[in-house]
This record gives sequence, structure tokens and C-alpha cells, in this order.
Amino acid sequence: MTSPAAGDPRGPSGAVGEVAPAIEAIGVVRRFRERPALRGVSVHVVPGEIHALLGRNGAGKTTLLRILAGLATPDEGEVRAFGEPGHRPMTRDARAVVGLVPSGDRSFYLRLSGLENLVFFARLYGLRKRRASERAREMLRWVELEDAATRAVGEYSHGMQKRLSVARGLLMEPPILLVDEATHDLDPGAAIRVRDLVTAARDRGTAVIWATQRLDEIRGFADRVTILHEGLVRFEGSVPQLMATTAPTRYVVQLDAAGPGDDRAGAALAGIGRLSASSEGAARLLELEEPGSLGRALAALEAAGFHVRTCREERSEIEAAFLAITGDEPAGGDA
Repeated sequence: MTSPAAGDPRGPSGAVGEVAPAIEAIGVVRRFRERPALRGVSVHVVPGEIHALLGRNGAGKTTLLRILAGLATPDEGEVRAFGEPGHRPMTRDARAVVGLVPSGDRSFYLRLSGLENLVFFARLYGLRKRRASERAREMLRWVELEDAATRAVGEYSHGMQKRLSVARGLLMEPPILLVDEATHDLDPGAAIRVRDLVTAARDRGTAVIWATQRLDEIRGFADRVTILHEGLVRFEGSVPQLMATTAPTRYVVQLDAAGPGDDRAGAALAGIGRLSASSEGAARLLELEEPGSLGRALAALEAAGFHVRTCREERSEIEAAFLAITGDEPAGGDA
């Protein structure tokens, strides 16, 4: 693989069709003892884009990332990085193009410091000793681990080790970054920090594939989404397009106990939605006829004499869409 020359134009985030893909899988098939892990998967990511790869455990996400990184080969299909064949064993040239942040933390030497670990990997990737040290220190500053540079990695918190993993993935300034389940066992603050680091890399023009099963983290983070289910692509598109695949939207509302009865509330919501009993005691389930009409529904209830004390989504639109697409539950079905 060869990366694009310095100064190559980077297209706008998500501008698929206007910018050539940085990395793409084309009809990739992978079998394990005749059991298909990937069944004709195609996906492409452009520079300056975070592309979320959603799927449950066993959907094929890690297998696809390993193939894209050059750590495994497909049984059928092909992988291309900047238009060139990319599915060959990981070499120094390949590491300069594709950075990988694996799901586990067992790939560091726990007795060595963060600095020593990054210098080791930089040397392994082909940097001379002085440049390896300079680059390691640069990356430690970037992921805000400079103060912990000389501490043994075994003393790092889980979140610190994840940030060090991101630093290692970007050591060679690769134009492509593959991230596998980076936040699944992090606390919320640490997860936000890791996503911020990846967003900063995207803003610098890096093409990112972010594999996850956490549906909640892609809103406001990912530009495009591919859903893998049992080795098949079930959806590919933007986050708003994913959310638009399911309707109506359902909310759990708490109404003032002194308010008028449900019949009057039903009349107020005519043409907007309907109220029904909820499994949460006195709360009511508000089901909208059209996504985006929550404001109208709440205003209608207030005008009818109700005081809406609380309102929250019964289930996120992304979660509902994911369940509908993967066949676990029909769109708009019961929780």
C-alpha cells in the first residue's frame, strides 16, 4: 500500500461519491472451518470520515478489521487502500498507511513505561532511534499522557491504556485508522476522551472505521454507518438515514397527577400521537405518528391542561432502527 502524497486534497466529511475511498472492502468473504464469518461484505470510507461499523458480538466486525489491516486475508473479494490492493500481510509500508487500535490491552509491555512502549513500536515500524523517541513524546503529549510517560503501563488506568493504544495506532501518522471496540468497558469520561482523540484525527483528514456494539455513542460522532449482522451488511448510510428507518418514536412521559383524564389527553393528541399505559406505573407511553413531532405533542398536552413533569425516549431511535434492521424486532414494535 502507498499513502497519498502530502498535500493531496481531503474531501468534506462523509462526501462519498465526491472523494475516492481511502479504504474499501469489495465483496469480502471469510470462512472459519466452512462457517461463514463474512458473506460478501462491501464497505468504503473516505478521508476525513468516521464510519461506524455496528454489530453484535459475532457479527464479523473484528474479522473485517483484521482483513482491512492486513492481518488476515479474505477467502473471496478484495481490499483496496487508495485504489491499490491492500490485503497482504502487515508490512512496514502497510503500517504507514493503516493504524490499528485493537479491542484488548494485552499488546503492551506492562513493565515498560508508556514512552518505552511507544519507542519500541516506532522502532519496530522502521523509525530511527532519535526520531522514534521524538515521535513517541509527540504522541504522548497529544493523548495527554506526557505526565505519565515514565510510569509503567501496568500502573495505567484502563482509560489511560486505551489512549496509549490510540497513540500507538497513530504513531506513523497513517491516513487510515481502524478502531475495534475502543470504549466498550470504559467509564463515560474515559470513553468521551477516546472519542475526542479519534474525532481530532478525523478532523486532520484521517479515514476512520470505528467498530462498536454501543449504539448510543455514534450519534453526533459518526458520519456514516454500516450495520453487520451474521456476516452480512444490513444497512449502509448516514446516521439520520439510520434513524429514519424506524417510526413512530416512543416516549415515556409523567403527567401531573391532578390533570384531566386520558380521554381528554387522547383528544388533544389527535393527529399527532396517542397515549397508552406504560410498564412504569403511573407513567404513560407517548407514541408519535411522525418522527420530530414531540414538541407539538407536548404543547398540545399542556394546552389541554396537563403538566408534563418528565419526558424521555423509551428507546433511542438508533437502537430501534438497529433492532428493526437486524430482524430482532419489527420497527415500532414493543419494547
